[in-house]
Amino acid sequence: MRSPHRIAPTADPPTDPPTKPNPYDELAELAPNPLDDFLEEDGGVADDEPWAPPNHRRGSRRRRNRFAGLPFAVKTLVALAVGAAFFVLADRWALLYAEHEAADKLKDQLNLSAAPEVDIEGFPFLTQVLDQRLDQVRVTVPDVAADRVSLAKVSATATDVTLKGDGPTSLTGAVIDEMHGEVLLSFDDLNRELGASQVTFTGHGRDQVLARGTLPVAGHDLKVRADAHIERVGVRGVATDIDRMRLDIGDLATYRPGARASEGLHLSRKSAGRVARESDRAKALLAVPTIAHRLGLPDAAVREALRSDAKLNDLTGSPRFVDDVMRLNLLDVAMEHPELLRRLGLDPALLKGLDGLTRPVLTDRLSLAFQLPRLPGEGAVGLRDVTVRRDGIRAEVQGYGIGFG
Repeated sequence: MRSPHRIAPTADPPTDPPTKPNPYDELAELAPNPLDDFLEEDGGVADDEPWAPPNHRRGSRRRRNRFAGLPFAVKTLVALAVGAAFFVLADRWALLYAEHEAADKLKDQLNLSAAPEVDIEGFPFLTQVLDQRLDQVRVTVPDVAADRVSLAKVSATATDVTLKGDGPTSLTGAVIDEMHGEVLLSFDDLNRELGASQVTFTGHGRDQVLARGTLPVAGHDLKVRADAHIERVGVRGVATDIDRMRLDIGDLATYRPGARASEGLHLSRKSAGRVARESDRAKALLAVPTIAHRLGLPDAAVREALRSDAKLNDLTGSPRFVDDVMRLNLLDVAMEHPELLRRLGLDPALLKGLDGLTRPVLTDRLSLAFQLPRLPGEGAVGLRDVTVRRDGIRAEVQGYGIGFG
């Protein structure tokens, strides 16, 4: 039998559990009230001083007063730097103006085609002008006409230059106490200016120039060879002594202008050997009595050689025959026996041109001589050492007491 359940006596009704505090409310109580701060600020300002509009120019005043706050030494240095900059600009402007004016005066007085380059050394320039004396001036003149040729460059350095005038903008002239320089006669310019003959010039040794090329004569281009020796003449001139001039007419003959036995028109060894081997040319040569006598052949031997090929071969086959033929000057018989020249392969018109091409004429066409132009002012300028270099003929220039203006 189940035991009955006992019912407990009724108790008082349960109460609500206690609520937990809100952490956000606690933080809000700890934070100050912004309204209170605002009220306190306004009240403080209102109590202490009257309101005034803000001053936005305080920063510019501070910036303006920065230079005023620098030490006196720094201000002095800045002022000196600015003044030095203006002085340098003024000095350079005066220098450029003086160089330009000097170049124009030299161009006019020397009759140059272009103004030279003038470089005035030394700094500052204005103090030199006030003293009316320049330490050093460099002048470079390109393309100076000197007789038949043009000097590629004349460069000179003048020292102790005394100025004439009252200032950098009123210079009237100058006096050069001493000058040293150099003159260049360029081979490139020579080849261009004397290029009508297609002759090129090259240096060989200290005082020798080789001329090689072609020379047109009576419609024929003849190979020309000549050697020119360079020497100074006087104080202003350079002369060329040309020797060993030779014109080659192909492989037929060689022409050397002159009146000596070795000069004139002579057959080459190859051409003389061809005459000795070919009977028709040998007979044409021996048929001229003047040539036979020059060869030293007896008349009887010549008549037998003209009648018999065997006798001709004996005569032309002698070791001396080729050398004797090469010594013949064909200009002596060119006018009287033009047919003989044609038989030998030579053009009679060409020989007429060679007859007029004398040594003086050919020397003049190959001459490299020149004279320094005279200066319009006072003083003396002259050449010293003259040498042949790879690029041309160079000569030292020296002068004293040179006046311009």
